[in-house]
Amino acid sequence: MFFHEYPLETIFSSAELATLDTVELWLETPFFWLRGMPEAELLSVLHAHPGLLPISVHAPVLDLNPCSINPRVAAISVDYTIEAVALAGRCGADVVTVHPGRRTARRPPSPDDHRRFARLIGSLREVARDARVRISIENMERTVNHLLTSPPAVRRVLDDEEWLWFTLDVSHAMGRSLEEVRDFIELCGDRIANVHLSRASDGMMHLSLSGHPDGRFVLELLRDHGYRGPVTLEIEDLRLDHAYTIEEKVALIASETAFVRSVLD
Repeated sequence: MFFHEYPLETIFSSAELATLDTVELWLETPFFWLRGMPEAELLSVLHAHPGLLPISVHAPVLDLNPCSINPRVAAISVDYTIEAVALAGRCGADVVTVHPGRRTARRPPSPDDHRRFARLIGSLREVARDARVRISIENMERTVNHLLTSPPAVRRVLDDEEWLWFTLDVSHAMGRSLEEVRDFIELCGDRIANVHLSRASDGMMHLSLSGHPDGRFVLELLRDHGYRGPVTLEIEDLRLDHAYTIEEKVALIASETAFVRSVLD
C-alpha cells in the first residue's frame, strides 16, 4: 500500500526510479481494483516495464476472510483467491501470496475455523495442478484469532501440501521476537517463495528498515540461508512522520533498496 493512491503506470515507473527490479502487485490497489481490474491495462503496463518482470501478486484480503463464520463471505473470499491465482498466471507472475484467514470472533481458532481453512487449501490444491504461478501462504501476526502464526503451524501445512510455498512476513514474526523470524527461516526456509520485509517495534508493524540492526540481522539470516527469491518492501506510509510526496516515497524506497542490497548482494 506504499503507492496505494496511484495508477499502475505511476507505481511501476516509481519502482524503476527507486531502482527496484520487481513489484508485488496488490490487486486491491484502488485505481486498479475499483475499475474492475482491467487486465489489458495491466498487461500493457507490464509490457512497458520489462525490467520489473516477473512480478509477484498479492491476493485480495480487505473485507474478505476465507474462515469467516459468514458462509457467503467465506465463499467469495475463496473465489477471489482463486481468481487472483488465475490472473497472476496470465500476467506471468512468479508468486501469488494468499492469507490463511482468521476466526471472525477475537477468540482462538476453533475446529470449524480450521475446517474452513482446509476448504481454502483444498480449492487452491485443485488449481495448483495447472497453475502457472507458485501459490504461497503467508504467516500472520500473533493475535488471538489468526491462523498460521507460528513456525510449527506453517511447517505442518507445508508438509501436508507439497505444492504450497511460503511467504515470510518478517514484521508479523518480528512482532513476537527476532528469534521468531530466525525460527521461521530455519524451519520453513526450504519453501520460502517471497519475503515481505519490514520491521516491527512496540506493537507497530511494517516500519522501514532504515539501516536498523534488526533489519540487518534478518537480512543476514536470509543471506546465510541462501535465499535468492523476491524480497518485497512492505512499508506502511502512515507510520512516517508526515505525508510523503511521491518523490519522497521514491527516495525512501531507493534508500531501503540500497540497504537491502548492501547485505544480500
